[in-house]
Amino acid sequence: MAESWVNYAERIGSDLHLELSGPGGRRAALVTALRDAVRNGRLAPGTRLPPYRSLAADLGVARNTVADAYAELVAEGWLTARQGSGTHVAERTRPLPTAVRPKAHARAPHAPHHDGPVRHDLRQGTPDASSFPRSAWLASYRRALHRAPNEVFGPGDPAGRPELRAALADYLARARGVRTEPDRIVVCSGFAHALRLLFGRGAGGRSESAGGKAAEITGGDRVGGPVRGGQILRGPLAVEAYGLPFHRELLAAAGVRTVPLPLDEHGARIDRLGRERAVLLTPAHQFPTGGPLHAERRAGVVDWARARGAVVLEDDYDGEFRYDRKPVGALQSLDPERVILIGSVSKSLSPAVRLGWMVLPERYVGGVLAAKGEREAWASVLDQLALADLIASGAYDRHVRRMRQRYRSRRDRLVAALAEHAPHIEVTGVAAGLHAVLRLPPGTERSAVESAVRHGVGLDGLAGFRHPDTDMPAHDGLVVGYATPPEHAYGAALEALCAVLAPRGLLR
Repeated sequence: MAESWVNYAERIGSDLHLELSGPGGRRAALVTALRDAVRNGRLAPGTRLPPYRSLAADLGVARNTVADAYAELVAEGWLTARQGSGTHVAERTRPLPTAVRPKAHARAPHAPHHDGPVRHDLRQGTPDASSFPRSAWLASYRRALHRAPNEVFGPGDPAGRPELRAALADYLARARGVRTEPDRIVVCSGFAHALRLLFGRGAGGRSESAGGKAAEITGGDRVGGPVRGGQILRGPLAVEAYGLPFHRELLAAAGVRTVPLPLDEHGARIDRLGRERAVLLTPAHQFPTGGPLHAERRAGVVDWARARGAVVLEDDYDGEFRYDRKPVGALQSLDPERVILIGSVSKSLSPAVRLGWMVLPERYVGGVLAAKGEREAWASVLDQLALADLIASGAYDRHVRRMRQRYRSRRDRLVAALAEHAPHIEVTGVAAGLHAVLRLPPGTERSAVESAVRHGVGLDGLAGFRHPDTDMPAHDGLVVGYATPPEHAYGAALEALCAVLAPRGLLR
């Protein structure tokens, strides 16, 4: 019995979409289609092409037609062929035409930065990408895949996999002092996704499920009353006077007005809270100015939430990375029914692992799940299982401890280098986290950023994180992400930064 094309292609073939059209017959059309695919970059240099038989069966042409087309393109230099290794697109150095050349990836709009080529990346917001624990992640992924029940490969649960929620409940209790149960945890794809679920206009009222039936939101009462206006939470929302503009823009797009709280050496000024229905804080390590929220203010904001019937949103920003102080537990532990804790692995592992979590008061769980819908469309179920295994096996803890030591060493090198080459610069906010704030003489922030452009140093000015409506006095400064460069490039990045900040550097 002849082997079917389906079985053969599944065994040795690979898919290649080609449109055969135009005069000159099938061979000429195939040659043209392959040449165009290589020319416009759809077939990249080094790409292995399907075997003759596989492609011929796929296109419905004779094997000799494919063989002749390959031979012609090999002769022209478009392809290469070697006995035993197949046919590949030739390695070519000619650049693609401008019309099809891939565009450089644009930097996220929430990160204030300078324009210009970046040779030394000290922008905040990302860990060292080269430090991702590939071996441990791969081992966890394999174990998780091997143990996964068949249901894993069906529609996902909007709450997230129970394995991950159980692992997170244990880990957050142990490492961050969180008081919760797995059924209070909802997995999301990061902090921004959590904000969209809580404040987005689609998160309320009735939600269309994958089956087309409208589902009533239950258990997701708005602060002070039932869900109304298509939102689980509504503004006005108090926020810290310095924070990520991206978050403020996201909230503004949802119709939420943000009210800035001034900051001082003890964190956000809780005494300035008024009639807001919620407040968003980074109590473990204020972003970007640094420092934890003072103990009296931690208790004070919970008292305010109880008295007002309000809720506190706790952004657990890089709470695992502390160096010169005792660990600060999660604010959520003071009142699990008045605090929503939001965390992710974007700093501890990588922003490429799109996984985060919300630890919710019981009354919000139903509303958040209804907002997500019946079929999980954001967080990969297999990645959830891999992260659950990484945590349960202890590999996640080992990675965090290892990176804590590495980042502390980088922090110390930054402080020492600036003390030697730019002693007029005050380094602040470095007891924890992945960045430092460099306080500058008044009126010098713009010139410092311009000097950084000339030196090819990527960093952020402090002014870009300031809430436009705050009455808090402005301070000149730079936000330097010492975690961002790979280890081998960090020394050169420090040298370039010192050149920017040397007494003469700000004037050049």
